[in-house]
Amino acid sequence: MRKLLIGVVATVLAVVVGAVGADFGAAIYAEYRLARSVRSAAELQHDPSVAILGFPFATQAMDHRYDEVEIRANGVDHPVVGKASLEATLHDIELRRGSWLVGPDAVLPVGKAESRIIIDSTHLGRFMDIPDLLVEAPTGESNDATGGTTESGISSNRGVLFTGTPEKADFHSRVSIAVDLDVAGPDQTTLVMTATGVLTGPGTADQEVPDDKKEAVLAAFTASLPGQKLPFGLAPTAQGARGSDIIIEGIAEGVTMVLDEFNRT
Repeated sequence: MRKLLIGVVATVLAVVVGAVGADFGAAIYAEYRLARSVRSAAELQHDPSVAILGFPFATQAMDHRYDEVEIRANGVDHPVVGKASLEATLHDIELRRGSWLVGPDAVLPVGKAESRIIIDSTHLGRFMDIPDLLVEAPTGESNDATGGTTESGISSNRGVLFTGTPEKADFHSRVSIAVDLDVAGPDQTTLVMTATGVLTGPGTADQEVPDDKKEAVLAAFTASLPGQKLPFGLAPTAQGARGSDIIIEGIAEGVTMVLDEFNRT
């Protein structure tokens, strides 16, 4: 009897493992097809990273509705800063045309969409002519993907910490500056960075700036960055820092997506 019971349990476990493996494999294939579709439609140089979240996958596929999809593309050519990263998180995605695979020409009704354009410190520093620029969240705020003032971990847009050497201001020491971030322009695609003051103390360069240099130093950390078009054409709703990156994010509900709008740079 014991041997029989062990055999039954082993058989059940094998069936469960096989079913989970098949579900996992189907999800991987659907992610691969979606990545290829986004690359083709959005004219990316490389396949983006795609994750179809939620378990089991098979149930979502049979219902022709995905719970959540994440799309990330790094190192996308950008006419202003050289390179940028694009992200989109889509919730409650309806799959039309009776297929559980998403083709390049798919039209996707989405319950909620989040999209982001991400500019790292290196490329932003080159644009601002501050090669050693480092961006961090405002002093006292979390500066990683689990904290911040938004669900995706973006800090507030006031007092973002910029640290670097503003040689163009004839100042040759690293200094930390509080910078406010805003989005402006008729199409809301220009990131305006306004330096508001010199920061000293723990977590900063702790470098004072003489009064006769302060205006030039603040001007060096003040700039406008045009052409920041969010994936899928969402309007910006937040901007701030995450890690060492500047992020502009848009969130909208009840929208319809087409894949060629993922890359609007």
